Amino acid sequence: MAKPLPRVGSRRTGRIGSRRTGRIGSRKNGRKIPKGVIHVQASFNNIIVTITDVRGRVISWSSAGTCGFKGTRRGTPFAAQTTAGNAIRTVVDQGMQRAEVMIKGPGLGRDAALRAIRRSGIRLTFVRDVTPMPHNGCRPPKKRRV
Repeated sequence: MAKPLPRVGSRRTGRIGSRRTGRIGSRKNGRKIPKGVIHVQASFNNIIVTITDVRGRVISWSSAGTCGFKGTRRGTPFAAQTTAGNAIRTVVDQGMQRAEVMIKGPGLGRDAALRAIRRSGIRLTFVRDVTPMPHNGCRPPKKRRV
């Protein structure tokens, strides 16, 4: 009788992850991040808070939509405060103590998000406004005639 062929991709060892990377298990909780960057993007309709390490790899993020706010309530200061608190809660558990804050956009939630970040207990090294400002770039659309 012929020998059965070994199955490709069979799990002979009990470890998770590929052999090439040498990584075992999940990396989600494995890292301790002492310093990071908090990016706050506040538009009129929504607010997005993204927390990265100093190299720019995303650790945690949250938006007003994922926090359960719908429609016009997503652009409110209360939604921004809730969103920032949600995003920061996970990184404080991972050991983040210091952070830089980059705020972008003209939305109402800018100040509320910054207040929530200050209240979280993370020391802020600096706060920078990175809102893109045109140097008279694109031509505006023609005026409406009603």
